Amino acid sequence: MTMVMALKNVRVFFLALLFLSSSLLQVARCQVGSDVEPTEAVEEVGDLGIVGEDAQDFGDENFSPAPGVNTVCVFPKNSARVVPAGEETELLVGMKNDAGDSTLNVIAIKASIHLPFDHQLLVQNLTAQAFNNASVPASAQATFPYIFAVSKFLQPGTFDLVGTIIYEIDQNPYQSTFYNGTIEVVEAGNFLSIESVFLVTLAISLLVLLGTWIRGQIKNLSKKTKRAPKVEVGTKTTDASMDEWLQGTAYTQSLSSKSKKKK
Repeated sequence: MTMVMALKNVRVFFLALLFLSSSLLQVARCQVGSDVEPTEAVEEVGDLGIVGEDAQDFGDENFSPAPGVNTVCVFPKNSARVVPAGEETELLVGMKNDAGDSTLNVIAIKASIHLPFDHQLLVQNLTAQAFNNASVPASAQATFPYIFAVSKFLQPGTFDLVGTIIYEIDQNPYQSTFYNGTIEVVEAGNFLSIESVFLVTLAISLLVLLGTWIRGQIKNLSKKTKRAPKVEVGTKTTDASMDEWLQGTAYTQSLSSKSKKKK
């Protein structure tokens, strides 16, 4: 019964360890994925004429997207979309101009950070990047870089990034959302997040407890096997009826003669 309970407890420990190891592998896979090359690519343009950050105040005015203009977003060498807090992160915005015969002039790129469960809760407005010599001819495509940095005080976790590119066609302003999805904010310079460190510590603690428990079980089993069975030795009793039956025979006479000789 003790062995059965011990085997059940060992099975529970191993299941817990497997669960923790799968979580750790998932975290490690997310970090390794940051070195994967992007599969999507578009044609680069020459001189973009980037004039710096906040070159123009775009305010909160929103424009509608132009028909026939398609956008795509790529995080180069960062397919897991991991963003270190306080450090610059680059993404590429691809545009294709199928809006007609007019040239598309890019004005700026801006983005913001929101809570994933409610976009009404704004976490941070990222810096807008303006252009003064960036255009996409008709039926052409081009790529525009956007470099941003989230606050170094932002707590690590999952957030939503909303990126918008503002452009003009025939002097009419438009905007298109090139990305509206999640990013993983991590502490700068750390390979593992706080949650990962906690999981590693918990796994090591469970391993130590498991080793201690197995050692105790082995000691208990060895003590039980070393215990020798007790054998009770009784005293020899003389049957009175047997003595009466042998009385007067040669056996009793020989016994009496032996006792006399001893005296």
